[in-house]
Amino acid sequence: MNITVIGAGAIGGLMAVKLAAAGEAVSVVARGEHLKAIRERGLVLKEGGEEIVARVDATDRIAEAGRPDLVVLAVKAHQAAAIAPDVASILAPSTMVVTAQNGIPWWYFFKHGGPHEGVRLKSVDPGGVIADHLPIDAIIAGIVYQAAEIESPGVIKHIEGNRFPLAEIDGLKSERVAALSRIFFNAGFKSPVIADVRAEIWTKLWGNLAFNPISALTRAMLDDICRFPPTRALAAAMMREAQVVGEAFGVKFRISVEQRIAGAEGIGAHKTSMLQDIEHGRAIEIEALLGSVVELARLADVATPHLDAVYAVAKLLGETVARGDRPGL
Repeated sequence: MNITVIGAGAIGGLMAVKLAAAGEAVSVVARGEHLKAIRERGLVLKEGGEEIVARVDATDRIAEAGRPDLVVLAVKAHQAAAIAPDVASILAPSTMVVTAQNGIPWWYFFKHGGPHEGVRLKSVDPGGVIADHLPIDAIIAGIVYQAAEIESPGVIKHIEGNRFPLAEIDGLKSERVAALSRIFFNAGFKSPVIADVRAEIWTKLWGNLAFNPISALTRAMLDDICRFPPTRALAAAMMREAQVVGEAFGVKFRISVEQRIAGAEGIGAHKTSMLQDIEHGRAIEIEALLGSVVELARLADVATPHLDAVYAVAKLLGETVARGDRPGL
């Protein structure tokens, strides 16, 4: 399969290397020193004490990607709107687009059914730019459970996790999503086809909406957040509020708050993606991970005082980073 990975950072780079190693024809879109290193030395994945080097075509221009069979959209959620027109320009009628963003996706209420069908979330798709450019029938949902980081330009370190469930956003099991499941399975991912993708989104988001902003604000790793009683209690309060929001839209939570926290604690001394972004002076995914939940809460008329407060201070932190007023680390 001809696959283009747009955003060959930690997660996109991990996927690109493993798909290429499994024999797929992979090209990547990257930027800066990372792109330069990939062109010179290949894309390197450090995993399980080994190094895998993938010689992939690399560019910083999406328009040069041709007409792929599959686009893996692996940019951060807040970066998607800016590139949506360019992504649209390379799509053939049969091209599939796998979304691999954290948080509530821009397509959440498309093919959703019920009274909110087609509602566009301003927090994740301001102005509806993404929805206007990416055809909804091309979209396949991917839920990322891998933890990885860019160790140096062109080098990805896989920390843990291989689960990457896939789904049609209407919940049906199509031939194309079954084929993609096999491709990702052959590349070493645990990629079942799931029916209730929105419940899966909330299961992952449930922890991320709390642990990511708390870690960014405190500079603490997952295990410390979970073991320090005040931050553990704050995370639990945020998650309980989020559960009420999710349930207002028909989501069924399959585990308890304490089970979800225990799962995060078991990962150990891990820096969340939002903390990594703060440390590198990059924009943070606050809207997809928390602003979207606050927006959904207002839509459902649910009070979320803990979510609102953490969103406010994390949003301000993100604004200072974006201006270059980087707080001392």
